[in-house]
Amino acid sequence: MNKKILALVVGTRPEAIKMAPLYRALEKSPHLTPYLLSTGQHREMLQQTLAAFDLRPDADLALMQANQTLPELTGRVLVAMTGWLAAHQPAAVLVQGDTTTAFAAALAAFYARVPVGHVEAGLRTYDFSAPWPEEMNRRLADPISRWCFAPTELSRANLLSERIPAADIHVTGNTVIDALLWMRERQRGLTANPLERAARCGVPEAMAARYFGETPRRWVLVTGHRRESFGDGFEDICRAILRLAEAHPDLGVIYPVHLNPHVQEPVRRLLAGHPRIALVAPLGYEDFVWFMDRAHFILSDSGGVQEEAPSLGKPVLVMRTTTERPEGVTAGTSRLVGTDPEAILREADVLMSDPAAYATRAALRNPYGDGNASRRIVEVLERDIP
Repeated sequence: MNKKILALVVGTRPEAIKMAPLYRALEKSPHLTPYLLSTGQHREMLQQTLAAFDLRPDADLALMQANQTLPELTGRVLVAMTGWLAAHQPAAVLVQGDTTTAFAAALAAFYARVPVGHVEAGLRTYDFSAPWPEEMNRRLADPISRWCFAPTELSRANLLSERIPAADIHVTGNTVIDALLWMRERQRGLTANPLERAARCGVPEAMAARYFGETPRRWVLVTGHRRESFGDGFEDICRAILRLAEAHPDLGVIYPVHLNPHVQEPVRRLLAGHPRIALVAPLGYEDFVWFMDRAHFILSDSGGVQEEAPSLGKPVLVMRTTTERPEGVTAGTSRLVGTDPEAILREADVLMSDPAAYATRAALRNPYGDGNASRRIVEVLERDIP
């Protein structure tokens, strides 16, 4: 029996992480076979992340260009995907999340009358300015999808309120938890020296000895990349980090700095040279999971981190004023702090100074999944694709 080809389209690091376990699950299907198609929206970080899962694209559209604008990238994805679909005629196209790749690939498939499965459907802030343009990307992908794979019941409710047919919505959990749990077990099977690993990832020797030695002290993991924080927002984030380090003289900060120049410039200008703040290059996913698993708490604007950290028992302070992942806020695993230094310091001080509050939040159940989302998605696709 000839297997039906399903194209899994990825262009960015988060898409690679969240599609990798689905690709592996589809490999086990008796009549479906995955085809990993890269747009190359973020080339270096995408390749690095796929390698962590021992994956390589079956085809690469290589669309990334220096200083690309959103209209240019959207147009290139739409045109290139249209050509690829005409040549390969897959049984379905699977996209993930809220990127330009996800929206434009879904639109190309819709024009080609190829059914679309949207992994991580139904997340909403109902504010087109935050996250921008991701809120628009996700909301436009959902109504043209044959399958909306919603991670939570709240996501399902959002879709139903927008008149997405109930039969097209499937609550599966988030595939990022599948990826996280797989990678954590893989990391825990390694015997590498923590000091050596920290140093390899760019942590200065003195900090590595202090925070990864025999009696490690507490440290905070920071990530940030949102467009809406460019300018004053990142300046405020950096000031908050400095004040946090000053308020807690034993506390370390490890900050893998996003490659975007709008992030690099203020972060390095304001934080470089501090003896307890390590500014390191973006980490591969396997290293990032390893660091998340050891941080005291996490300060981030990443959607993926909001979903992943509860499975590791790590509270998250979310550097955004709104989030399309309110389940974590409701559960108590996350707190919205925006980029306001006062709010960041107030919530960070609770996690540093109140052991009972920290223990309560670290023990909360992850509302985003149990590690079986990919299996549930494959079951739906096997049923619906003859």
